[in-house]
Amino acid sequence: MGDVVSQSSSSLPLVMVATGCLTVALVGALLVVRNEQRKKRAKEMEGEIHANGASKSDTVVDKEKYPGGRISIYYATQTGTAESFAQQLEREGPDHGFYIHVVDIEEAQLDKLKDVSPYGTVDDTDLDGNNNPRAIILASTYGEGEPTDNATAIVNACKEALEDGSGHDLLKGLDYAVFGLGNREYELFNAMGKYFDATFEQLGANRIFMLGLGDDNDDLEADFEKWKDQLWKSLKERYLNSTEQQQALVKARKQQQGSSSIPDCEYAIEWHTNAKNISTQTQSLDRVHGSSRHYFTAIDCPVSLVRELRSPKDSGSTVHVELDISQQLDLKYETADNLGVIPCNSPSVVDSVARSLGYDLDAVFSLKAPLSSTNGTTPHEWHGDPFPMPLTVRECLTRYLDLTSAPRRSDLKLLSLYAKDPVDRRALERLSSKEGKQDYKEKITESYVGLVELLKLCPSLEIPLEHLISFCHFMLPRFYTISSCSKVFPDSIHLTVAVTRELRKDGTIFEGVCSTHIARSGQSQSPLRVFVRPSSFRLPTDATKPILMIGPGTGIAPMRALLQQRRHQQLVEKKDVGTNVLYFGCKRKDQDYLYEDELLRYKDEGILTELHLAFSRQDPSKKVYVQHLLKEQAEATWKLLHDGGAYIYVCGGVKMGHDVTETLKEIVSTQGQMSFEMASSYLSQLSNQGRYVQELWS
Repeated sequence: MGDVVSQSSSSLPLVMVATGCLTVALVGALLVVRNEQRKKRAKEMEGEIHANGASKSDTVVDKEKYPGGRISIYYATQTGTAESFAQQLEREGPDHGFYIHVVDIEEAQLDKLKDVSPYGTVDDTDLDGNNNPRAIILASTYGEGEPTDNATAIVNACKEALEDGSGHDLLKGLDYAVFGLGNREYELFNAMGKYFDATFEQLGANRIFMLGLGDDNDDLEADFEKWKDQLWKSLKERYLNSTEQQQALVKARKQQQGSSSIPDCEYAIEWHTNAKNISTQTQSLDRVHGSSRHYFTAIDCPVSLVRELRSPKDSGSTVHVELDISQQLDLKYETADNLGVIPCNSPSVVDSVARSLGYDLDAVFSLKAPLSSTNGTTPHEWHGDPFPMPLTVRECLTRYLDLTSAPRRSDLKLLSLYAKDPVDRRALERLSSKEGKQDYKEKITESYVGLVELLKLCPSLEIPLEHLISFCHFMLPRFYTISSCSKVFPDSIHLTVAVTRELRKDGTIFEGVCSTHIARSGQSQSPLRVFVRPSSFRLPTDATKPILMIGPGTGIAPMRALLQQRRHQQLVEKKDVGTNVLYFGCKRKDQDYLYEDELLRYKDEGILTELHLAFSRQDPSKKVYVQHLLKEQAEATWKLLHDGGAYIYVCGGVKMGHDVTETLKEIVSTQGQMSFEMASSYLSQLSNQGRYVQELWS
């Protein structure tokens, strides 16, 4: 799971993705850019025309075509799932009589949400029905209860409005509904969906439909489908005048468009026959799609070392990677920050897709807004450049489209429209249906089927490039906790990456696109596209405070960085340094004991005060995990926390994080002689004080 990732991150084969109680602020320079561009973008949206297309926020809505009026869909996303759901609502809206305006929530201004007229007229009082502006919020939760990057500004605006007392009626007159995207494995399940739902009500808005809570640990897409089906019914009952004429209009629209017609494409292609003198970069971030900023701000960074960390006896692979940043003046990091890596598809994957769809990989093109299918003259709304243009088809397929992740069921439903063979069409329709849910699980997700395999299974698919770009998910960055100290290694960034390789049912191997790309970067001498994001892992300002580190597997990454910094504090800065305790776990000592030599050296030097090792497969009769060793050290752990003011750092899988939290609650309750509820409150206080930090992934 992605999303430093969102709680909802379907179809992402991630490896060492750091999530958790991150400071919500972005890297300084990028945050300044985003704030400036948000203001410019909002001002631009006040007009009816973007630089490349029409804006839908002020457009006068045709009441005959859209008797229900305009509904604005605001998405807060980290991995693109919420945006994909918003696009589903956009496609379905006209069938239900509504004009849908999809907006990146980063571009929304809190105090302007209620100013979007449902019909775009100066005076709506002559219209029948409920004429309040309508907003639907699709909100992903990022890590341990944080907003996604693109929702940070509006969440801060909500908090300010509530804190200064000015927001009591700020959203009065706005009708709203919220669907949250989360993962129940996280302690703060769907925190942002719940936050928007409660906060909008506090700001005076009118909730018109129940809060929906999707669970990516189960079936997020099914949760959304159930919610949206009920939502459409509720919206029609509320906003559509129930005259026979309007009901007949909605029915006629369904019959006209139907489920068998290919929807309007978001993009049109402009081919360049002579591309020698064409600039290959978008000049202004004003024109950039909000969720694609990283394509324009990431830095190409050379890889100086890739080294295997596991024993040859182990079939798996975990690599130590070093990136040379000595010449990258704009790439600075702090110890144990997070590094976003934008992967590339392998040449074999790109060639296979191009061959199946008949694409010329060397052809050069740009994207533009297509003309409206209604009048053939007005451009559609332009949501921003999705990636730098112009570019070759090869670059597009290699760098920007996710060709290997499993498509969602809604994607398969859309793909079925491009199948020329009825057999292929029916097969895709079956997989996308509620009845085919189990088939989808077995044949798609559990079989690691991506677009490459799907094109082989359904060879009659014919997808124009602009349509593929419209519905194919863009390549998302994967986030890795940096395993080096910036003071010790100012000119390099270290990563600890588990390489994903899974055996498919047909005997072929599925390779994680990002981890494989990183692992092979040393041999290929290809630079990695990267950017830094701040981490919640920060040593206490008082170096004498003890630290307790729990990091099994690749969760060792930030602990390695923190130990390097503690060593630097003691040996170079000549500071008195507190106790350093590490709990590390893996399968077997002789197979995947990562950084064994380093840890033993730190132990010999006295930098690492205590080293507790949990080997889960060493003794087949007894599986030992880090939480078991932690429980054995209950008394010592309580003394570190209560008497020593220790800081606790946890990195690894969500289940491990949950088990560690429960173990700590038990320790605090027993050793501190308090109730379990009080122990839970005690840990919450530590978290609020920055003394209990978790970055987890699933």
